[in-house]
Amino acid sequence: MSLFFFQKISFILAVKTYYNLYSYFWAFIETDMKLEEQLLARAGGKCELTGAETDVVTYILPPETSSNLDNTLLISATLANQLNKTEQLNPEDWKFLPNAMWSEIPAVQIVCWRMLSRLKNEGWASEALDILYLDDETLTEAKKTGDHENDGYVSFHEDSIGQRLLEGDTVVLTKTLDVKGSSLKATLGTVVKNIRLVADNIEQIEGKIEGQTIVILTKYLRKQN
Repeated sequence: MSLFFFQKISFILAVKTYYNLYSYFWAFIETDMKLEEQLLARAGGKCELTGAETDVVTYILPPETSSNLDNTLLISATLANQLNKTEQLNPEDWKFLPNAMWSEIPAVQIVCWRMLSRLKNEGWASEALDILYLDDETLTEAKKTGDHENDGYVSFHEDSIGQRLLEGDTVVLTKTLDVKGSSLKATLGTVVKNIRLVADNIEQIEGKIEGQTIVILTKYLRKQN
């Protein structure tokens, strides 16, 4: 067979592959757009938890990561941040739960159960939780995050005077520190830029001093605003 024949076959295969990828891409976009339209139609321009007309964001019920109509809600950013534990829980923001928990939407029921569980030390939340009924399948889904086993409030990395620390912050040492296993001495007043938060310990951050990455206790530093 000639070289031209093989070049022609290769070209045809390349075009077919490109067409399949193109079709898959647009099918994905159309599915995503269809889901957004369905969510907007269901929400009616309101937060699906409070029923208030407000700007909304997409919230996917953990532990799921891919969005579908059954595990996704449109809710206010304030509530989403508290659900995602990126902001401290404010019980006053959730006083609507005893009404919302009677929703026919399973995703709303799950959020209500999880948040009432996190707020169970509040009298009104405990009373609502006692009368909330979920079928076995919905209750199993609700328990997947383990929120019902933990205290509702969230602990964050904070400096020596209680200011919240975030990734990339700049801090100042409030005490001279000896660095174990090194001749480096981190002196009082040293500025540490672009810190990293230690994920499993809110009392520690990582930062570079003289090119060396060290772990620093948050009680020995102050955030530089």
